[in-house]
Amino acid sequence: MSAIRVQDLTKVYQVPVREAGVKAALRSLIHRETRDVVAVRPINFDIAEGEIVGFLGPNGAGKTTTIKMLAGLLHPTDGVAEVLGFTPSQRHYDYLRQITLVMGNRNQLMWDIPVIDSLERNRVIYNIGKSRFTETLGVLTDLLDLTELIQKPVRNLSLGERMKCEVAVALLHEPRVLFLDEPTIGLDVTMQRKLRAFIRDYNERTGASVLLTSHYMADVEALCKRVIVIHHGAVLFDGDLSELVDRFTAYKTVSVKLGSPGEGLERFGEVISASSEGAVLRIPKVQAPQVTAELLQRYEVSDLTVEDPSIEAVIDAVFSSQQEDEAGSDQNDGGPD
Repeated sequence: MSAIRVQDLTKVYQVPVREAGVKAALRSLIHRETRDVVAVRPINFDIAEGEIVGFLGPNGAGKTTTIKMLAGLLHPTDGVAEVLGFTPSQRHYDYLRQITLVMGNRNQLMWDIPVIDSLERNRVIYNIGKSRFTETLGVLTDLLDLTELIQKPVRNLSLGERMKCEVAVALLHEPRVLFLDEPTIGLDVTMQRKLRAFIRDYNERTGASVLLTSHYMADVEALCKRVIVIHHGAVLFDGDLSELVDRFTAYKTVSVKLGSPGEGLERFGEVISASSEGAVLRIPKVQAPQVTAELLQRYEVSDLTVEDPSIEAVIDAVFSSQQEDEAGSDQNDGGPD
């Protein structure tokens, strides 16, 4: 069963435009000119109950706009958005109490009062009973290590501490759908790891569906089997993370350490880096077995590893492929018939 269903969802903004100068300003008071800016083109996808999906793309791709439409903060221009059987833009109370939106650059905690007061405020907003509140808060406190934090004013917390408390406030009502927009932004590596572990545990315990955007590919690799890649408001890829790697990367990285200095490693592939102790090579994927066998046969190898490219490199390859397609299309459109 689908927790989230998106069909031809579109968002177009009308942006006012005018020339510089007083005359243009006065003229715009009478006749305002606008232009359409397409933030999200018709996109389609479904997310099942209990699924964690990575929603990837560069800045300006349409990720946050899509999430805001799904959370009910923006009205779509066209198309269908359905979450848990509700239309998000109607902002029905029964819908809002089953979702949550965590944005790494937004603050929902009240700045000058202790965290516990913000938690108590949300208890009242979501009509959570005292016993359930105490039980849920105890679980969140243990999982996120909040014991020393919830009595402090928010202004006295570090960014990492505040982010943990933001997550606790957002999950106090035990939502069934989580929209997480850059939840680990600004956090150190240790805190990122802890927050990822918490999200995974929450998903396993509750069966909640999660739509996650992040520029930290470690978040995606740790949590998501499936990814949706969006660019210029359109979906470029929707499938398994492993399939994305296989589809858009034709190379592997071979790191070889030698027991004695070796020469001629460039014959095996592109040398990314080299030293007297070894080299890092970029070789076609289909040649990897043959190359590694020859390296082991010809050289005194003390260590050898073969790796797929990083997810960052894969995403770059997706975007580069799209840009090449667009450039080719433009040339064809402008060329002779």
